[in-house]
Amino acid sequence: MAQRAPAGGRPGGARFAQFKLVLLGESAVGKSSLVLRFVKDQFDGYRESTIGAAFLTQTIALDDQTTVKFEIWDTAGQERYKSLAPMYYRNANCAVVVYDITQAASLDKAKSWVKELQRQANENIIIALAGNKLDLVTESPDKRAVSQADASAYAQEAGLLFFETSAKTAENVKELFLAIARKLPIEQAAQRGMRGAAGRPGGVDLGRREEAGTTGGQGGCNC
Repeated sequence: MAQRAPAGGRPGGARFAQFKLVLLGESAVGKSSLVLRFVKDQFDGYRESTIGAAFLTQTIALDDQTTVKFEIWDTAGQERYKSLAPMYYRNANCAVVVYDITQAASLDKAKSWVKELQRQANENIIIALAGNKLDLVTESPDKRAVSQADASAYAQEAGLLFFETSAKTAENVKELFLAIARKLPIEQAAQRGMRGAAGRPGGVDLGRREEAGTTGGQGGCNC
């Protein structure tokens, strides 16, 4: 006799939940590179800039009984697309706000995104702060412009998860998304059989052009 699936939609007591995740941050900090590493385990040192946003999905297993699917909106960092951002973070369950640890100004921009999310997004949104391009300061410590201690202190004060990452080497990329998944209300979502992620905004031409968020530092990269 076939097992009856529980509310989460999986047999044998397994839990499945789906959540909407949005990436925010200044252009060139490496948002798309982080997503590409997480979703496809790939790194491309030269990427075209995201136009509007790109949509991707990835499923991860937290344990033998728990599976989380992320519906990921990778938003463009250019100022001209900033007005579109609320369309993507509206009803998001979680967000990754990315800055470049070799560019101090990018952390200031990240802080402004955090304030906006805390003011306008879902009140229960899980926010992670990711300091990307760790590989650059590993190779050349003098390139670091944002200290880990300062960023960590800010994240703790603001109630954020915090990781320093490298899309190029994959350092802490999976750990970042796993930490987010572990903070999400998986039990509630599974019991309700709910989609944590809202549907795609209508009328948006996403294409598949992603932001050139390279950590490779190649010349001529529009990132």
